[in-house]
Parts: sequence; C-alpha cells; structure tokens
Amino acid sequence: MFAMKLTLIVLGALLYLAGTLSWFFWLGPELVSTGTAEALLYAFASTCAWLLITFGMAIHIIKSARPTAGGGR
Repeated sequence: MFAMKLTLIVLGALLYLAGTLSWFFWLGPELVSTGTAEALLYAFASTCAWLLITFGMAIHIIKSARPTAGGGR
C-alpha cells in the first residue's frame, strides 16, 4: 500500500511540475504575446485556476501533516 501511495504522490508532483513549467514558460507567454482580448482572458482565467490549485494543494498538505489543526478543540 505504501508503494502505491508513494507512486501517486510522485506522479501528482510530476504532473503539477510539468503543468506549472509548461504554463509559465510556454502557454502563458504565448497567450500574453498574442494580445487579443480572448487570449488575455484565457491567460487570466488559467492563472487564476493555477493559483486555486496551488492554494488547494498547500491546504491539503498542511491538513495532512497536522490533521487536528483547524478542528476546533
């Protein structure tokens, strides 16, 4: 069971890293350099989605490390 959990964690980290790098070094600059209103809207929405995913992952990691944090008493 540990090997499966480790594999999923490594796969998730790899996918997140690949998505982040491709967004900031390939897709994002391409959309911004295009300059049309539609491309800028896609760039803004995608950056917001990336921020939400990053924030959600940070919250998940914190809650996994300290399961009693934020639980009240």
